[in-house]
Amino acid sequence: MKKSINLLEGPILPSLSGLALPIMATSLIQMAYNLTDMIWIGRVGSSAVAAVGAAGMYMWLANGLATLAKMGGQVKVAQALGAKENKQAVSYAKSALQLGITLGLIYGILSVVLANPLIDFFKLNSAKVVADAKIYLQITCGGVVFSFLNQIFTGIMTAMGNSRTSFVATAVGLVINIVMDPVLIFGIGPFAEMGVMGAGVATVFAQMIVTAVFILAALKDEIIFQKVRLLEKVDRESMMTIVKIGFPTGVQSMIFTSISMIIARMIAGFGDSAVAVQKVGSQIESISWMTAEGFGAAVNAFMAQNHGAKNKKRIVQGYKVAMRIEIVWGILCTFILIVFPEVIFKIFIPEADVLPMGVDYLKILGVSQLFMCIELTTAGA
Repeated sequence: MKKSINLLEGPILPSLSGLALPIMATSLIQMAYNLTDMIWIGRVGSSAVAAVGAAGMYMWLANGLATLAKMGGQVKVAQALGAKENKQAVSYAKSALQLGITLGLIYGILSVVLANPLIDFFKLNSAKVVADAKIYLQITCGGVVFSFLNQIFTGIMTAMGNSRTSFVATAVGLVINIVMDPVLIFGIGPFAEMGVMGAGVATVFAQMIVTAVFILAALKDEIIFQKVRLLEKVDRESMMTIVKIGFPTGVQSMIFTSISMIIARMIAGFGDSAVAVQKVGSQIESISWMTAEGFGAAVNAFMAQNHGAKNKKRIVQGYKVAMRIEIVWGILCTFILIVFPEVIFKIFIPEADVLPMGVDYLKILGVSQLFMCIELTTAGA
């Protein structure tokens, strides 16, 4: 935790960029988890991609719940640190972790028990796709508590001005996922061929390792984490404050995902290949929106600390600097998706009958990237 960045003093661009770049890189790595799955699963076939795509919607939905605890915790910890109220920061960090663990366990249990009706919602056409989707859902969502913890650790550390630890932890997880995916999917060496199940196991195992790295880093922190006692009685006031702040962002995320799930159900009527196109297309687009969202998280920590320190002028200046950067990123993403859609989509699904749909999908997505980046940065602020 010695690598925290001072967000309250000094030039804004270097401090904001120093915090944002590792977060953006972390977001790209998190996106790479899914892209790695898609690349290897795509080699199995579009039907396997459709299975992962349908089940993956529920992991996306889970992120909304995780955001509730992460965003509320990040904002309040940053504000408390900015106001030099370290004891209060510890209370908010503890409450965020307790909330995340509780929500993650409940969501995981419900996903395992209700896997059949959850996947049946999409009305997929192939029995094989349905079976694979249910298995993938039970594995990934069953272990979703690790993903929740990783996101909350990231939020708290970002609030402290430390984004490098999250980058290192997530990078370790990515390396493990990259190695384990082909080994478990195709059965390399002593491992049996597991197909879609292997992709799920690799992802959850990687998330567990990331959690372990976060815990090791947290044990060395004397400001907040060494003082957190998760088994202590819940501080209802801190918990409710976190929920109040994180609720709008979390609900917004879940509503957006729910709409995407309804659209996916409609798309399933055009065949499992169409479901695969939507899944791959959204994962490719995530390069844009997860990076913008990561930058928004840095802006959020910057704003929250300066709000706690009552530096209103610095808040306005920080927002202007952030917006200039995000406009450039949005324009770049629009250009790439509109000009190079075929080259990009072929990396994931090379099947000739699926490619035209993928190209059209990416071109349409490309039009919205600038506006999306502006929205995510503003939401973070």
